Order: sequence, then structure tokens, then C-alpha cells
Amino acid sequence: MLDSIRANADAVRNKATAASIDSKLDDAGADMKTLVKDAQSLLTSAASLTGTKADELRARGMRMLDAALGKSSEYKDQAMVKGKELAKNADVYVKDNPWRTVAAAAGVGLLVGILLGRK
Repeated sequence: MLDSIRANADAVRNKATAASIDSKLDDAGADMKTLVKDAQSLLTSAASLTGTKADELRARGMRMLDAALGKSSEYKDQAMVKGKELAKNADVYVKDNPWRTVAAAAGVGLLVGILLGRK
């Protein structure tokens, strides 16, 4: 009974973590698209300007790129932490339920074998 409750709690936690990762990946994608659009508009504007205005636009573009690099580094670090956490949870689950894991792997292998055998 306690194992069942623990397994259900782990499953809910893993789903919540996966949803959190998906939302952060969507946020990162949206941020990168915005950055690219802004950089394109800056480069278009800078192409027609010379002198101090062009220098200001280049400096602004470099600040935007630095900010994007900082965000990408932050997202990478978060992904690494979450990945390690998910791997640890999977390891604990496999150690707690070895026969369920073997049965699941055998079922997946059988399903893949049947699908490949049809073709």
C-alpha cells in the first residue's frame, strides 16, 4: 500500500517537473524569437546610419546579445539540474520496483518487435 502511494506521488512529481520544463522551453523559444526580431530590426536600422547613431545601435545590439547569452546559460543550468533530478528519481524508482521496470521494458520491446515485424 505504501509503495503504491509512493509510486503515485513520484509519478505526479515527475509530471509536474516535465510540465515545468516544457513551459520553460517554450519561454526560452519565445525569448529567442523576440531577440532575433529585435536584432534584425537593429541591423536594418544600423545599415542606413553612420557615426554616433550607428555606434549606439551596435552597442544596444551587443547588450541584447549578452542578455540572451545570459538567459541561455541560465536555462541550460536549470535543465541540467532538472535532468539530474529526473535521472535520480528514475534510478530510485527502478531500484524500488525492479520487476515492474523489467516488465515494462519487456512490454515495450515486444511492442516494437511486433511493429517492426509487420513491415
